Amino acid sequence: MTNRGYDVVVDVDAEGDLGHTDLQEDLEFHSSNFEDPQSRNKIPPDTSSNFLNNGSSSRASSSSKAFLWSVQFYAQFFDVDTSEVIRRCTAAIYPRTNFLDVLEGNPDLYGPFWIATTVVMILFLTGTISWKLAHSGQFHYAYDFRLLSGAAGLIYGYTGIVPIGLWGTLKWFGSESANLLECWALYGYANVIWIPVALISWSPISILNYVFVGVGFGISALFLFRNLYPILSATDVRTSKILLIVVLALHAGLAIAIKILFFAHGSPVGDGKAPEGNKPDRLF
Repeated sequence: MTNRGYDVVVDVDAEGDLGHTDLQEDLEFHSSNFEDPQSRNKIPPDTSSNFLNNGSSSRASSSSKAFLWSVQFYAQFFDVDTSEVIRRCTAAIYPRTNFLDVLEGNPDLYGPFWIATTVVMILFLTGTISWKLAHSGQFHYAYDFRLLSGAAGLIYGYTGIVPIGLWGTLKWFGSESANLLECWALYGYANVIWIPVALISWSPISILNYVFVGVGFGISALFLFRNLYPILSATDVRTSKILLIVVLALHAGLAIAIKILFFAHGSPVGDGKAPEGNKPDRLF
């Protein structure tokens, strides 16, 4: 008797006596796939939605374009919690390892955005306090919100535009290790040192402000140098040196701008004149 298409299950009694097996009661027949041995290892296709086409292959092109305008696309750049942001901020101030290793392949824009926003607000407040102390008793002081817009333009512009320029330059020279999100994260977390610097640089003693800003520049520049050097080294030696000098020069320009524009009562560009209309004379 042949059982093509079936496999036999034999129920053995307690005594192990196969001689008295009742085929009607002890045998069960089940569907078998013996005739199709390849079907044993066949994996059913995954019909779940993928990253771009939302599960519809016929609409892949239109869905990928629309996906750029969806919240889900940008949510992946903010996929961090508070503890992770604090850990990254600590690693930026006290670098014990390469910051790209700290990112663990998940660079975020959440930390850089709020760090830059915090720096802007603190520069506005402490810069206002610094100017007020330098001109105490001369006239009635009125807030100048051009200082706030100037701080936003300086910090957001530097943090947003310089990484794009660096990334584009590295791509131009054929670097495969350049990543725009990682460049944004590096520059964004490098700004965290300016928070304590801005908090203590409102002193009317100009030399102290220069020292505080210089320390902030040194720590943040060392952070950028340490993490960008392996990326810049992917280009030729001459190009990498030029790019490194440009990076440090731009960062030094940021530090000088912070000192002059926000703590400028002792700055060589200050004219020392009383403002018109009982308002402070600002550079913005």
